[in-house]
Amino acid sequence: MDGDTPIQIDVLSDLSEVDAADWDACADPDPGTRPADPFATHRFLRALEVSGSVGAGSGWQPRHLVARADGIVIAVMPLYGKSHSQGEYIFDHNWAHAFERAGGRYYPKLQAAIPFTPATGRRFLTRKGWEETGRAALIEAALRLTQQNSLSSFHITFCTEAEYKAGGALGLLQRTTQQFHWFNRDYADFDAFLADLSSRKHKNIAAPRKPSAARSAR
Repeated sequence: MDGDTPIQIDVLSDLSEVDAADWDACADPDPGTRPADPFATHRFLRALEVSGSVGAGSGWQPRHLVARADGIVIAVMPLYGKSHSQGEYIFDHNWAHAFERAGGRYYPKLQAAIPFTPATGRRFLTRKGWEETGRAALIEAALRLTQQNSLSSFHITFCTEAEYKAGGALGLLQRTTQQFHWFNRDYADFDAFLADLSSRKHKNIAAPRKPSAARSAR
């Protein structure tokens, strides 16, 4: 695609301001080639807003980015202004404390994430053919939004490895952390899963599931 095409950026406080089909064309740019990420869809993110899970009073203020070229939506980003670090599953309290001890104000900050969902997935949602241009436009817009609103920082969490590398190449600091993933090794049932664990872990999980002994009537 033409990298010289002027890009228009809109910041949305409500996902109803963008057509669901336009958003999802970026969230799932090549349907059928791989399982779609349900958490990045317009339907899921809009449900969070309608239910009140995000929005006023939640500490998650929608600031979604929408990039257009010649009137066509080429890239979007689920983005939130955060007044705390809850619901992210990436703990940055040490950063917050250090920032504030140095005289700064860590909150509010800007967060590209799927709220309450510690699942790796795309955060730079780009229409097919606009990957490089779309990522660059989204990062530039997010950094500008951070500066214009005197926010402490801009964060992207649980992004893909490709986005992690692309973000680093575009000047973002890269943070390495640790995650634990569960894999279903064709367990027939829960007992089969427990049998695959060490004796200590087996007992720790199984004990609370045992029915309490019946008490005799007096």
